[in-house]
Amino acid sequence: MTETKLRDRIVTLARSIYDRGLTFGSSGNISVRVEDGWLMTPTGSSMGELDPARLSKLGPDGTHLSGDKPTKETFLHAAMYEQRQDCEAVVHLHSTHSVAVSCLDGIDPANVMPPITAYYVMRIGTLPLVPYFAPGDLDLAKAVREMASDHHAVLLANHGPVVAGKSLEDAVYATEELEETAKLFLLLHQHKTRYLTPEQVADLHRRFPS
Repeated sequence: MTETKLRDRIVTLARSIYDRGLTFGSSGNISVRVEDGWLMTPTGSSMGELDPARLSKLGPDGTHLSGDKPTKETFLHAAMYEQRQDCEAVVHLHSTHSVAVSCLDGIDPANVMPPITAYYVMRIGTLPLVPYFAPGDLDLAKAVREMASDHHAVLLANHGPVVAGKSLEDAVYATEELEETAKLFLLLHQHKTRYLTPEQVADLHRRFPS
């Protein structure tokens, strides 16, 4: 896909995310790898009103090359790209239900949510919790980098998810699956629940290897 088409696709999917209430205001960001670096949604921009020509373009080392100024959360995306060579896109949202789960006391930091559905297992798998750091804190980048080689999706405590994918669509769809599963998790939280068994999870991994 050409860079021009990628820019248009970023704008289309970002608008879809915004219109469905998965992001709001100027929160959240999307990036996509290109041959000479990566494209990113700019700082202070609404995902519902992006201009393809004004997307930030960064070099492989994260240097700002053109377009509007990139988000201060660029380092979250850089950490994923550095550790995951198969990663072609990264989505970071402050989506309501995922953030709510990240604020719960007593969740397992090694795997925040149980295997509620097959599609959650297939698109997310294991979801670790990154400890809380203030937005823009470089220690947050370090913490994400340490987890990124083993996990394509992480949940930032009191903040939101960061999800990498082998394509822009993969990253977006996985982020949406995470948000829907977070909603289910909160709905079921006070109820006795039948989760997928370890055997069922292993069968899904055999049938649908990542």
